[in-house]
Amino acid sequence: MIANIPPFSILILGALLVPFFRGKLKNLYVCFLPALAFWVISQLPLGEFLHVHFFGFDLTLLRVDRLSKIFGYIFTLNAFAAFIFAFYLKDNTQHIAALGYIGGALGVVFAGDLVTLYFFWEWMAVTSTFLILARKTKKAYGAAYRYVMIHMFGGLVLLAGLMLHIQATGSVSFELFETRGIASYLILAGVLINAAAPPFHAWLSDAYPEATVTGGLILSAYTTKTSVYTLIRGFAGYEVLIVVGCFMALYGIMYALLENDMRRILAYSIINQVGFMICGVGIGTALSLNGAAAHAFCHIIYKSLLWMSAGSVLYMTGKSKCTELGGLYKTMPWTMILGTIGALAISAVPFTSGYTSKPMIMEAAVNQHLTWAWLVLEIASAGVFLHAGIKFPYFVFFNKDRGLRPGEPPHKSMHIAMGIMAFLCIGLGLYPQPLYNLLPYDMPARVVYSFGGVVKQFQLLMLSALSFFVFLKLLKRTDTIAIDTDIIWRLGGRGFYWLMDKILNGVNAVCDLVFAQGLSKLASAAFVNAPLRITQLILFPVLKGAQRERLTKQFKAGLSPVGLSVAVSMLYLFGMIVFTLNR
Repeated sequence: MIANIPPFSILILGALLVPFFRGKLKNLYVCFLPALAFWVISQLPLGEFLHVHFFGFDLTLLRVDRLSKIFGYIFTLNAFAAFIFAFYLKDNTQHIAALGYIGGALGVVFAGDLVTLYFFWEWMAVTSTFLILARKTKKAYGAAYRYVMIHMFGGLVLLAGLMLHIQATGSVSFELFETRGIASYLILAGVLINAAAPPFHAWLSDAYPEATVTGGLILSAYTTKTSVYTLIRGFAGYEVLIVVGCFMALYGIMYALLENDMRRILAYSIINQVGFMICGVGIGTALSLNGAAAHAFCHIIYKSLLWMSAGSVLYMTGKSKCTELGGLYKTMPWTMILGTIGALAISAVPFTSGYTSKPMIMEAAVNQHLTWAWLVLEIASAGVFLHAGIKFPYFVFFNKDRGLRPGEPPHKSMHIAMGIMAFLCIGLGLYPQPLYNLLPYDMPARVVYSFGGVVKQFQLLMLSALSFFVFLKLLKRTDTIAIDTDIIWRLGGRGFYWLMDKILNGVNAVCDLVFAQGLSKLASAAFVNAPLRITQLILFPVLKGAQRERLTKQFKAGLSPVGLSVAVSMLYLFGMIVFTLNR
């Protein structure tokens, strides 16, 4: 019986009932749904279930294996914590959109075929947009528009690849794309757009910071991670992903260091961290793929903790720019402490969760003799500590006191949610075996902590910290904007709209002039003058001069006898039809 309950249905169908609950009961209900989905996932047997015949194809709505389960666990666990954080929220729109969005993510990871995958892929794009729109600001509306346009483009690229693949193979099965051709690379491109791979990455840093406090938290966990899941399932061992991942790891650091907005720092940090995962997929060994899955698991936890911390600051101060924040440790100590735990975890400080997942990818690179990739990832690791481990907490909580005295958030649920995620960050760092037991691929047991490894990591982190304070004057932000590739569709989009407006409306004007006005006048003249001419030919021989003039005036003024006009017009039309058919 449990095998017939797809986890996504619990959240998507459950979202429809949200408006019928009131007060705290609504929030309890919203928290209950992901908890129920988590339990259902834990009870699902391995295998394929819920087969549907659709337009000649056999679809599998529910495929359960170790890979889908580990992503299902973290998606529902994060949703539970996020809804606890948002326990104060009464907005039906945000709750419904969030549940639908998370349900779509579960639909992707449990999809056993490409058609089901594509449906939930697009479902996520639509529902997530409402989490940005819900903030109801001009910037949010603009960001949501650009967000959905980029995802529509990515979805079309993905669809084109899927159609070519299905046409070539006759199968909708979602497995590793072993044949590398135009179809598989189009699918890969569509997935990488959702993974925020440059140059189609700025939708993330553009849109996530403009979402609501809860919306930014929810968004940070799902779209890019469903892409990582899809890459693990379909593109393991594609060497190009090593290059893409390394580039993302460095690119995210560079812009996070330049950024002034605290939530944009965290957004660029997502690009950096997803780069590690994509690099692991490209390496393609059991260790690297497990590392990508484990890092996605840990990343969702500590990144959500950081977004909760930033969200609490935004909720209490209404400010998000580093140049407007500082000195908050005095009145927001718990937010600072819990947020700093997330900052340490993302920096892979030993005895935190980041240290138990990220090194797996780097170790896999060494095992495959990819020295250059290992070196890039080591540099990127040092950079993570710079922008997320130090810069974020320093400029938000410890920088120049701006006189802000907001106090801790009045809703205890915010601290409870942050406490849960902080506990997991430390717990998985001290004892990662429960996470390793969930990993999808068999691999030899590995030693997480060794004296040499811990010393090396602390040396790297200390060097990074020293660099931060040595170059602090250069790292201090001013109230500026870092121009990224989104300038292409911000300005280029307007230019494209102007060009299309001139070209297409110009064509419409010409067509209107030539066809609508020119031909209509000719047709009108024909229908007005032709009956008169025919009548003149028939009747004028028997009419006198005065009668001829009177009949001509009546035709032109429309005052001729109706029956006569109709009869002559019908004869005229009949003649035209016969002439046309005989040609």
